[in-house]
Amino acid sequence: MQLEPVSVVLKFGFLIVLYLFLLWVARSALKDLRRGSAPADDPMEATGLHAASAGLAHGTIDGAEPRLRVEQAAGLREGDEYDLIDGLSLGRGEAVDIRIEDPFASSRHARIVRQGDLLVLEDLGSTNGTFLNGEPLRGPQPLHSGDRIAIGDNQFSYLQ
Repeated sequence: MQLEPVSVVLKFGFLIVLYLFLLWVARSALKDLRRGSAPADDPMEATGLHAASAGLAHGTIDGAEPRLRVEQAAGLREGDEYDLIDGLSLGRGEAVDIRIEDPFASSRHARIVRQGDLLVLEDLGSTNGTFLNGEPLRGPQPLHSGDRIAIGDNQFSYLQ
């Protein structure tokens, strides 16, 4: 039985596409494993603008405590603000402070915790990651006024 040249080319093309897909899956898995276990080399990596030693601004103009504002989020009203005095958690599950109705959010996706005079954003091992100012979060990062947090298509602003 003699194979036609077109069928042979299609078989090899399919094998090439299959191997490229497997390589992409392996690369993505390794990247996720590295991101979850390695601390950030540079503490200013995510924001690139501020030193962590700045801490929380005390005595702001309006005397308001730090808060998280909803810019755009599934299941939440735009402009809503959440007090961050004790920190909070975000995700799709029931046991979070801010519940996001988004299939790209993990049940416990991220949290904001107070560490001394700082508020720190942490990804809780989510599948799709958390972004701070457009950059993927690599380890806990301090928050500064005006920082933008993204979880899937959901956008939040940190205000001080």
